[in-house]
Amino acid sequence: SLLYPYGPDQGDQTNPKHDDGTSERIALSVPFTFYGKTHEALFVNNNGVISFDEPVRQYTPDPFPLADGHSFVAPYWADVDNVLGGDIFYRQTTNTVLLGDISRDINQYFPQTSFTATWAFVATWDHVAYYGSTSTKGNTFQAVLTTDSKMFFIILNYWDIQWTTGAASDGDAETGLGGIAAHVGFNSGDDTNFYNIPGSQTDAIINITATSNVSVPGRWVFRVDNFHLTGVDSPKVNEDDDCWL
Repeated sequence: SLLYPYGPDQGDQTNPKHDDGTSERIALSVPFTFYGKTHEALFVNNNGVISFDEPVRQYTPDPFPLADGHSFVAPYWADVDNVLGGDIFYRQTTNTVLLGDISRDINQYFPQTSFTATWAFVATWDHVAYYGSTSTKGNTFQAVLTTDSKMFFIILNYWDIQWTTGAASDGDAETGLGGIAAHVGFNSGDDTNFYNIPGSQTDAIINITATSNVSVPGRWVFRVDNFHLTGVDSPKVNEDDDCWL
């Protein structure tokens, strides 16, 4: 599977079944550097966001950069409603088997680095429904934060994406499509450094399981401690697009 192991049998915690809900503040056992700023805690938000400053309950996404200055990762920012279906899991881990798999993958994608992961944070949205859904559609995706205490990476995995939009974001209740579609990317909080994955907030984002910047369909990987976009086969971006770092 494209996804790293997850679920209660892996020791995961589970987010509450609550529309626009969020985890409690999660203190990190290893500080994580994101766009030049080191964070010691984060929140896993039901609506497809991992935030560092405070919870994010907003359900209709905005493109980056955000005006409020908050820094967060948007694996798939949209109006999730896990009351209607699905679960959201997370854990911090130093499991040697998982860290070995992560290290192997990152060294393959970034051959100029010598990376040995010593910690990871894994958050997984498992077959989550959308707000107002009258269907059984669900999205399954994952975000992995990892470090060797010198370099910091985020891996985004997209296993099954069946909807883009909740009904309160003008999406169709039966199809989960249309309206203001999901947003995927990174926001540093400084109005300058951000990345919008191509297709965000358009119907095309449902095809993210077939796109990549590391030649693995459904996987996007970024080094995030620095202020530049790195990776293999990074998408070319037009100069007039706001999709660059």
